[in-house]
Amino acid sequence: MDALFPGVPTAVDWGLGRMRAALAELGHPHRRYRAMHVGGTNGKGSVASTWASVLRHQGERAGLYTSPHLCSFRERIMIDGEPVPAHRLLDTAARIRPLARELGMSFFEASTLLALVVFAEERVGTACIEVGLGGRLDATNVIEPEVTAITNVALDHQDYLGDTLEEIAREKAGIIKPGVPVVTAEGRPAALQVLEDRAARVGAPFHRIEPWRDIAELRLGRGGTRFSVRTAGGGLLDLHTPLPGAHQAANAALAVRALELLPCPPSPDAVRAGVAGVRWPGRGQVHRVGDLHYIFDVAHNRAAVGALARILADLAPPRPLVVLAGILGDKDWSRMLPPLVDFADRVVFTIPASAPPERNWDPRAVASEVGDGVSIEVVDDVGAAVMRAAGLARGGTVVVTGSCHTVGDALQILGVNPFRDG
Repeated sequence: MDALFPGVPTAVDWGLGRMRAALAELGHPHRRYRAMHVGGTNGKGSVASTWASVLRHQGERAGLYTSPHLCSFRERIMIDGEPVPAHRLLDTAARIRPLARELGMSFFEASTLLALVVFAEERVGTACIEVGLGGRLDATNVIEPEVTAITNVALDHQDYLGDTLEEIAREKAGIIKPGVPVVTAEGRPAALQVLEDRAARVGAPFHRIEPWRDIAELRLGRGGTRFSVRTAGGGLLDLHTPLPGAHQAANAALAVRALELLPCPPSPDAVRAGVAGVRWPGRGQVHRVGDLHYIFDVAHNRAAVGALARILADLAPPRPLVVLAGILGDKDWSRMLPPLVDFADRVVFTIPASAPPERNWDPRAVASEVGDGVSIEVVDDVGAAVMRAAGLARGGTVVVTGSCHTVGDALQILGVNPFRDG
């Protein structure tokens, strides 16, 4: 990443002025293709990657912009299911770097600008864009989408977004634009009301996915999730996503409903093939090495950990089950850890090497507070922690979780390419 925009500040610096100025200077590259925009607390990447997969199976050249990455920055900017080549990113970054510095852009702003320029120059038909943080002032909110989706609203990033669901919902609702259809899977009245009010205020057609009504015949297994989704026309479409968990059925249903709102919706065959062909590593990702099973999940807030706990209960992976967790210091670990600790036979805490040092947690202090009833070891070095967890599992299962940094570090240590290995 340093080679792309050396010296550019990485701190969050909200505001759309710099992005708009940069895009205007470059001739508005983001207007040369269609776009879809997804925000929310959890599931954004699953929805965006499903969109891109379906559009690709429809025969369209699809771009995908997500963040953060697991192992390589290239994962953030993909075209037709493949990371954009490093030389392409480096060459484009070199051209826009002077402008980014002149405008004082943050790293995320410069990265978003890079993606929007690459998509234009590579002639994508539709770009599927994931919000980075919040929505209203996020750098991606300069795009002009044909459809907007908001997955859900949960407590996360309170230092930036607010301390209540309503405050966080207001930030996320900021991506709802005049006249642009919006669909959400959020169902809690407080957050839903905020989203509906924003849509009504700007004249955006508002649509909802209600899992209890729109998803049927849910069947979970190690091969993913099978279910039927109610289409906009009222019929049922049988689908399979390789992403495990009931929450991934909801994400896929949301993605499908958003695609149905496009001026030219993809065919049912493209939807079936695209949902089945989605690749989104680190989300309940199951990988086997010899007789040892790994489950990689980037759960980094209470809601995501709850979804992971349900996946583990549904899959019933081989025991003993060892949880390898590395959580950032600004996360609500006191509420995140108990469901995982209670499910585990052994627990290893570590410090992800790729995380910014100022965001490290104190795993020993945490272990002393949540360690009742289960053995918790602390191994600071993430490489040694991966090896220790494997030894403790003894042919069972290692669950690697807590952050994108922890999962990405473990994948690299184990030699697993997130977009190549199953």
